[in-house]
Amino acid sequence: MSPTQTTLVQVLPLAKDLDEDKVTPGVLGFIVFAVIGAAVWMLMKSMNKHMKRVDFEEQPAQEQPAPGDAPEKTGADDDAPAETAASAPPKRTG
Repeated sequence: MSPTQTTLVQVLPLAKDLDEDKVTPGVLGFIVFAVIGAAVWMLMKSMNKHMKRVDFEEQPAQEQPAPGDAPEKTGADDDAPAETAASAPPKRTG
């Protein structure tokens, strides 16, 4: 007998012990699950490597004047609005 036939003779009686009404994922289900697990593991390694490359330094918050304090005005700023361009949100075009 060949090794394949010997294996089948030994394994087939074990398969008869299983309930024929029960559905199991089998070897294909295991292989698919293992491939998905390996893909997630590789993606996590790649993400970790990319996150280590990120060089982020938060800029310190700029001090805002207290609400009761009025900004000092010069003679040239008399016609300018009270809100400065630095504190106003940028205008969107388009």
